[in-house]
Amino acid sequence: MTSRTSNRIVGLLAAIAILTVSTLATPALADEFARWESSISKFEAQDKENPPVEGGVMFIGSSSIRMWKLSTSFPELGAVNRGFGGSQIADSVHFFDRIVMPHKPRLIVMYAGDNDIASGKTPERVAEDFRSFTKLIDEKLPETRLVFVSIKLCKSRWSKRELVNAANSLIEKQIDCCDRFDYFDPNPHMMDAGGEPRDELFLGDRLHLSAEGYKIWNARIEPLIRKR
Repeated sequence: MTSRTSNRIVGLLAAIAILTVSTLATPALADEFARWESSISKFEAQDKENPPVEGGVMFIGSSSIRMWKLSTSFPELGAVNRGFGGSQIADSVHFFDRIVMPHKPRLIVMYAGDNDIASGKTPERVAEDFRSFTKLIDEKLPETRLVFVSIKLCKSRWSKRELVNAANSLIEKQIDCCDRFDYFDPNPHMMDAGGEPRDELFLGDRLHLSAEGYKIWNARIEPLIRKR
């Protein structure tokens, strides 16, 4: 085999390797948000069936939002639930135009962040994603208020508590700089005498809130929701 032939084979193998890596990576990047398409499409179908009324209240974020019985907790609010379980802050950023803008809410209540930390994102990255979300509000809904519910401390992810606290602290600092945004932290009210999450406030998975857990959230967040 000549040197020239050998070089051509090496070059061909390198090209195949690059193409293979590219082919494998592209779908992964595309699937980052595509996996939520069915959930987002359902929201759009709901909006088509019941055209949004601008100026209402929207709850958005992960499963803690999705599982929140808003019609029971705040029967007179008429709140729209746009929670999709497993989602991260970046997902709400990505789909902002499709699920938030049709409603142009006067108030957004957001809970997200624990899935972000669980996936390996740093507190700084979580705070930056939150900054991206608030930037969209500032740019597209300059009169809209935001209430951010702090990332909850729970036993299923107790090993991540320092990261959770760090992310919450960074987000709270951002919120302190804006009069239209409020930071709601129910965590201190959900700890036992030993400083750990109270079991009765969570479901058996020790991750999602029980009805008793939501009662604590409801009672303490309502003044912020009613705030003008």
